[in-house]
Amino acid sequence: MEKVIDKAKEFENQNMKSLSTSDRVKISREAKRLILALNTIYKEKKDEKIMDLMKSLTKMKRKVEKRLNGKPLSA
Repeated sequence: MEKVIDKAKEFENQNMKSLSTSDRVKISREAKRLILALNTIYKEKKDEKIMDLMKSLTKMKRKVEKRLNGKPLSA
């Protein structure tokens, strides 16, 4: 459990500048994997720090995916 939390904190602090498309895909997948792992831990412990970490990772994931999906076309 602690290993997942440490890995998530490390992931949260990584540099997110000048990423290639493949880097963004990897980050998105890794964030999803970490969020799901943290969620199972949260279900057992109900610790707010874990919830805050999940929220932070979700924010990062959404930001990366927003860039991956591109700008929507105006009608």
